[in-house]
Amino acid sequence: MNNLFERKAGIALIVFTVLLVLTIVIHPAGGSVEYLIRITPLIITTHAIAILSLPLGLIGFWGLTRRIGIDHFWSMLAFSTICLGIVAVMIAAATNGLVMPVFLQGYKDASPETIESIRPILRLSFSINHAFDYVYTGAFLLSILSWSICIIHTRKLPAWIGWAGIVLSFAILGMLIPGIAMSSLLGLRIFVSCIVLWILIVGIKLTRG
Repeated sequence: MNNLFERKAGIALIVFTVLLVLTIVIHPAGGSVEYLIRITPLIITTHAIAILSLPLGLIGFWGLTRRIGIDHFWSMLAFSTICLGIVAVMIAAATNGLVMPVFLQGYKDASPETIESIRPILRLSFSINHAFDYVYTGAFLLSILSWSICIIHTRKLPAWIGWAGIVLSFAILGMLIPGIAMSSLLGLRIFVSCIVLWILIVGIKLTRG
């Protein structure tokens, strides 16, 4: 019964990663206020996909935690931290992908002077979004690092996955400290690609029991 749940959790992680990749591929690169208003449907769709993927990710990560052992402190710490990260992703996606587009729709026929007057509000929205970007980035890295250490010690998954997770965590941390990972869409894509690859490998291993 446990193996069946963990295999389904592995499938959930695979679907989660596919939806994350889809999100990052179609994610708009930003632009003027007028441009953001025009692409409102795309912005909402992109971030809605990201939000809908989160429950699958949470189930998948719980399956990974059960595989490693819920009586293992670092494994439970990793799961608790990833829960924090998923909440941060939800808030960031809702702020940038739902709140902002809905807010801007009220100004689609506004004059350039009016548009200029709301720029401080938009800067505040982007600042809040970036703050939660850093929260979920740190949470995902700490979780992967903790799970990787557990994997190496428990051997519940191949040890190379643990070593890969440790290397990945420190590599992304090296991008995060100078702000590379969050300062541009390219940096965000690199970060998501690295995280997604590790999660995808874990999901595949879980499905194989």
